[in-house]
Amino acid sequence: QGKQKKARKYAVMKRMISLRDERINEKNRAKARVKKKEDPSAIKEREVPQHPSCLFFQYNTQLGPPYHILVDTNFINFSIKAKLDLVQSMMDCLYAKCIPCITDCVMGEIEKLGQKYRVALRIAKDPRFERLPCMHKGTYADDCLVQRVTQHKCYIVATVDKELKRRIRKIPGVPIMYISRHRYNIERMPDDYGAPRF
Repeated sequence: QGKQKKARKYAVMKRMISLRDERINEKNRAKARVKKKEDPSAIKEREVPQHPSCLFFQYNTQLGPPYHILVDTNFINFSIKAKLDLVQSMMDCLYAKCIPCITDCVMGEIEKLGQKYRVALRIAKDPRFERLPCMHKGTYADDCLVQRVTQHKCYIVATVDKELKRRIRKIPGVPIMYISRHRYNIERMPDDYGAPRF
């Protein structure tokens, strides 16, 4: 009878001894961790996130005419499809002066989309649009908008993207502008801002 061949087991690693093993020299051996007993009388410190002073629960005091509206790539695209004038429709929705703002990331995203989105690019380069510079690396527009809105509560976000809307809804005091039935609507905006409640 022949010798049975043993197949090597796939992805077998050599067993390593732990640093606390007794076979390792005393000076090289890792010390066993000693748990510190918690003092029940000690004052417990915990970090509470700092909330902006402009918020009174969900009411944002920084929002007021002229409204600064952060525009997303797909919002411009859907406005073109719905044949809506961006600035005029914003004013019709909010009954006040609106300043559409576009970040470098959104601009970069539109430029990357190429020839198909040339009309959107022309609209984005409109002098009525306020250009906001980005200091961070990369051109992922959604992260940029969420970060900007978290830091400064003076913006309304105009988007049609479901994922971005879901992320912005978690941030208190930030209204969302969207398109439905061939007109602009606003979500989560108290009556005191002078804007209609839908």
